Amino acid sequence: CVCFVVLEQCMCHRLKGDELVCEWVAFSTTKGLLSLSLENLEQFEHEVKDYTILHSSRWFLGLRNFAEEDEENLLDSYSTPAKGSQKRALSTPENPQSKRSTARLTSPGLLSPATFSPCATPSQKYSGRGSRGEVVSTFGTVQGPRWSVPKGRRSASVDQLMSTEDSLLSSYKFMFQRLRDVRDVLSENIDGLGEELRLHFNIEEFSPVSLPAQDKVTVLGQVCCDSNGKLNAQSVLLEAGQEHGGRQVPVDLSELNEFSLFPGQVVIMEGMNTTGNKLVASKLYEVSSEPVMVMTVCGPYTPSDSLAYDPLIDLINVINRDRPDVCILFGPFVDSKHEQIEKCQVTETFESIFNRCVDSLVEGTREIGSKLVFVPSQRDVHHHYVYPQPPFTIPDLSKKDVERVTLVSDPCTLLVDGVTFGLTSTDILLHMGAEMISSAVGSDRFSRIMKHLLTQRSYYPLYPPAEEVNMDYEKFQSYGHMPINPDVLVVPSELRYFIKARGTVL
Repeated sequence: CVCFVVLEQCMCHRLKGDELVCEWVAFSTTKGLLSLSLENLEQFEHEVKDYTILHSSRWFLGLRNFAEEDEENLLDSYSTPAKGSQKRALSTPENPQSKRSTARLTSPGLLSPATFSPCATPSQKYSGRGSRGEVVSTFGTVQGPRWSVPKGRRSASVDQLMSTEDSLLSSYKFMFQRLRDVRDVLSENIDGLGEELRLHFNIEEFSPVSLPAQDKVTVLGQVCCDSNGKLNAQSVLLEAGQEHGGRQVPVDLSELNEFSLFPGQVVIMEGMNTTGNKLVASKLYEVSSEPVMVMTVCGPYTPSDSLAYDPLIDLINVINRDRPDVCILFGPFVDSKHEQIEKCQVTETFESIFNRCVDSLVEGTREIGSKLVFVPSQRDVHHHYVYPQPPFTIPDLSKKDVERVTLVSDPCTLLVDGVTFGLTSTDILLHMGAEMISSAVGSDRFSRIMKHLLTQRSYYPLYPPAEEVNMDYEKFQSYGHMPINPDVLVVPSELRYFIKARGTVL
């Protein structure tokens, strides 16, 4: 009888009547409103059993972790902390030579190091550095390393390229994406970019990647690796989109004179696949990539050994001296990798430190009227740790300052007086350089990486992403691609600085 079976399940799993009813309603709803029968109750019992086992194991695991943590704290109290070497994070260059000049600021009280943190002490390494304001890299014919804009010059306009509906303007829930949603985004990216490439190369149609054929075939897919290791010439797989079956096939690159591939790259290949089990590629289709005074600056804005914002103070002096139309400031502003922040050696909130940075920049440049663009970073400890990253929120700006300050997401495409700027603070150069394989001759690695970014129409085409990047692919589909090739692409990196031109893109 159904009643006896229900009663038995309540006793076996220690459930109350109302709890069992809730479990049954949830179970039957997911299965399409099943009827209450003995067969369905048997299936229901298995799921309830698995559910109770899972939650009981999590409960015991939590107790075990709690006990181990108490034991470690007890042992640590009887020992002396060891001094271990720590890896230094990216910071301001330190070259001790000349003495530090006096900051030329209109409001020194607001911008002094003590206003950022009471425990901050001036950095000796930073104050003794040399080569202040030195131009380290130039492009084209330069008459002199310094330039300035006349006082009477009109102010530049700063606009986001995408409309308000298409821009990332607020926070959103993340960590809820499903694997099938990731698959759909990647498949749509393959099909969308593949259609553009098909029209560009006048290709009639693509063949399925795993279909045996005795003649040469042209296939479209995404590059991936056959294991969790680093991609190499023997581990390349080509995965088709859902429109072409979604199958994977190994790729033999031995017949290609040169190639440059990375995981996640959408490519068109031509070759032989006589068995359907391996594509011997003979051709890789390559797409050839088709001034306002703007200053770009990248954080962190503190020395590595202090939380005193002396570099930020000097930056404001440089802005006042050079008077750029637009100053684009990349995070991190409150660096999560700073030693004192990692050890929680601050006496105020991270948001308070960030607000002081913004107030200093806005007030310190108010007289010259330069437009300020703030780009967040995933290393900003006070901001959302996700990519794409929503813009900062600065609620206390005056009406005049709001007209001068632009808050953008990471990444974003910005239009500055008709010149398109592509901006991202995430270190895609370092991440892609660590994963990319290439046999190209006559071109450097940075040029190849920049070519990939532009031809893939994406600010972060690498898949899987680096471990430090918390990628949300549903939002990435909307906010992570380049709507057009920018005139200027700015990508801060831990790698050595450079200025290069790729086609029409600087």
